[in-house]
Amino acid sequence: MTTLRLVDIRSVSDLVQYATLLLTDSRYFSVLAGFVLLGDAVLTQLIIHFIPYTEIDWETYMYQLELYLKGEKDYALISGPTGPLVYPAGHVYVHAVLRQLTGGGSNIVIAQQIYGLLYLVSLALTCTIYGQAGNVPNWVLLLLPLSKRLHSIYVLRLFNDCWSVVAAQVAILAYGIGFDSVGTVFYSLALSVKMSALLYLPGILVVMFRRRGLLATVLHMVLITHIQFILGYRFLKENPWSYLKYSYEFTRVFLYKWTVNWRFVSEDTFLSPAWAKGLLLGHVLVLIAFGLFKWCQSGGGVWNILSQGLRNITIPPSIARITTDHVVTVLFTSNLIGILFARSLHYQFYSWYAYQLPFIVCRTKYPWTLRITLLAAIEYAWNVYPSTTFSSGVLFIANALLVSGVWFGYPQGVNVPIPVKQKLR
Repeated sequence: MTTLRLVDIRSVSDLVQYATLLLTDSRYFSVLAGFVLLGDAVLTQLIIHFIPYTEIDWETYMYQLELYLKGEKDYALISGPTGPLVYPAGHVYVHAVLRQLTGGGSNIVIAQQIYGLLYLVSLALTCTIYGQAGNVPNWVLLLLPLSKRLHSIYVLRLFNDCWSVVAAQVAILAYGIGFDSVGTVFYSLALSVKMSALLYLPGILVVMFRRRGLLATVLHMVLITHIQFILGYRFLKENPWSYLKYSYEFTRVFLYKWTVNWRFVSEDTFLSPAWAKGLLLGHVLVLIAFGLFKWCQSGGGVWNILSQGLRNITIPPSIARITTDHVVTVLFTSNLIGILFARSLHYQFYSWYAYQLPFIVCRTKYPWTLRITLLAAIEYAWNVYPSTTFSSGVLFIANALLVSGVWFGYPQGVNVPIPVKQKLR
């Protein structure tokens, strides 16, 4: 095995050689990740110092927290300038700390610095996930700091989505390396900030069932629920109906004027119950299709996995090792499918999958020219404000092509272990 060492840079040719190694040699993946982090840290500080902050929801978060800290525990009575409190209890606790650190929410500079640090944590987690999963060219890391919209979501808008995203990233990393209990705890924490984390749940169920078996999967789902109950207890005790209604509202109707997707359908269609049911049906059908035909191939097929898992609920039914590549690919794809069929996407929702896109294109078999085009098209669509028929159409087509690309590409990851033939348990 070749020993990794620092390159002695004495000439232009040495510099070119070192740059080539950074971009192409997997041994230098973490070195390039460090440079990317350093460069993006500088870029983030420049953005904070030279681009004006824009108030959207931060004032509302702080006003709602003021009511909570004064003793109000009934979600129906906690509201702010832009509306009622519609996030689970984890959101409240995170922003209670932020309010304390920012002088009641008035020190925006400190808030931006906190979110800038959170952004860099998210970037570091992304690089770590990519490195653990493997099969991603080093140079792809250079694409991660390029999103104008993502920087805006973190340090110029201070959206709560960022906290849910980072907790979900920790969960994905933990699931990927086999620390499933840690993954489940952080997944539930992500869910406690914003219920958008539910988009990962189908993929988590697949991974957990294959790796741990039915009983362990059920216990992990109980743990997720238990954490939600503990965090929400003080609000459930005060008024359980209003807490559940506002923080986990599945029937919420979003305003047409704020949506990034579906602008190419009429407002009447966008708001109609039939449209919502159609999107839900499409979401479920695509998930089922991936579950039946793609995500379980390396385990001898879904019916083999199900029969073994149901026959003995305490034994893992998979007959192939569950790789980090497989876990990350399944969870990212599960999230992407949910985004494709989301009833409405607001600009801050881009944070849900922006850092996952370069990885996802590596799980397609598209030529790199098309892969880069898709990434650019998605970034373009998320930066058009307000969205247009064209921009939302571009977003839908690009997201759909990514889902299709994974379907016909590497839905279980690039290097999937060949299952070892064995007798059914």
